[in-house]
Amino acid sequence: MIYSKENARCKMKKRVILIVLDSAGIGEMPDAADFGDAGSNTFGNIYKVRGKLNIPNMTRLGIADIDGSVLPKTAGEIVGCYGKCAELTRAKDTTCGHWEMAGYAMDEPFKTYPNGFPRSFLDEYEKRIGRGVIGNCVASGTQIIQELGDEHVRTGKPIVYTSADSVFQVAAHEEVIPLAELYEMCKIAREMLVGENLVGRVIARPFVGGDGNYTRTENRKDYALAPFKETVLEALDKRGLEVVGVGKIEDIFCNKGVTTVDHTRNNHTGMASTVRLIGSGQGSFVFVNLVDFDMLYGHRNNVEGYAEALEEFDARLPEMTEGLKEGDILMITADHGCDPTTPSTDHSREYIPLLVYGKRVKKGVNLGTRKTFADIGATVYEYLTGETWREGTSFLTDILEG
Repeated sequence: MIYSKENARCKMKKRVILIVLDSAGIGEMPDAADFGDAGSNTFGNIYKVRGKLNIPNMTRLGIADIDGSVLPKTAGEIVGCYGKCAELTRAKDTTCGHWEMAGYAMDEPFKTYPNGFPRSFLDEYEKRIGRGVIGNCVASGTQIIQELGDEHVRTGKPIVYTSADSVFQVAAHEEVIPLAELYEMCKIAREMLVGENLVGRVIARPFVGGDGNYTRTENRKDYALAPFKETVLEALDKRGLEVVGVGKIEDIFCNKGVTTVDHTRNNHTGMASTVRLIGSGQGSFVFVNLVDFDMLYGHRNNVEGYAEALEEFDARLPEMTEGLKEGDILMITADHGCDPTTPSTDHSREYIPLLVYGKRVKKGVNLGTRKTFADIGATVYEYLTGETWREGTSFLTDILEG
């Protein structure tokens, strides 16, 4: 066969690498006030409060030129496509955000518990785990272990708490309640929190330390629900395409459609895994969650730490872009906001940024404001299969060179 560029393209492997900067929102949505999040802008407010944000590589991809962005515009050429997505689901939690970007927007969001969980539920839960519980309030996870840690150590009662999101969190000292028992407690809660008590995630929050000075460990474990409808991940798996989940992706989707797992526990290992996967050419859809932005900095209102984490990701971005193959498309986004500059320590109802880059991706295209996160999943699905997804509007023709 005579070589031609067209023949080469026919044999070219198509792949999408989707990186979620967990909680890195780009500005309040129109209904943010309904969620108590008026004025939230994770990227923008970090820049305003800190006075600087050194992210030249994301800036070259177009993040500062997203509609409504307050970041300093790039002085040079924009080498990627850029835009932002609204969340169709009336929520601002991890599960809803990831499910929607995977092509499934929920009609009704998960239930939240601003006043704690019903006593009738807790009575049954305590009976099933064989221990009483303490807490049962909306709280910051790092604060509540300082406040109730000593009581927990003394009594052996796990700390139960929630947030503005749909979560049931169980915190326990690793030397008081062994990890295996804590995980079993969370499995029991997961079985119970369905139907009228439907909760998006149950989270095990182990910690260590003593005498009022406690620190959470990286042995966190999430217990989510399987999506109630088929997602892009499952559809790709059914076609025999490899879906690689990095970070907590497997937990968010209960392994539905995730064929290969690298359960990294922080940004450093998550970025290292992403660089390795890009370089190896593995997978058709590589779905990455970088959790530290949210877990370590957003929820703790740590502006400086959040900014430094964004700068660290940006500094490593060239390792990812330079390793891309001919048929690779790199997307960078978020799943909600978690503005560390506001009094709240919870997630914020924000647009998510959308940056797209690749050897065959156009330069400088403004993708505007997308109506749903599902546009991301629709684009992934069309690129990898040539078919239309049931939800969202693909922007594939807008980004690909002819």
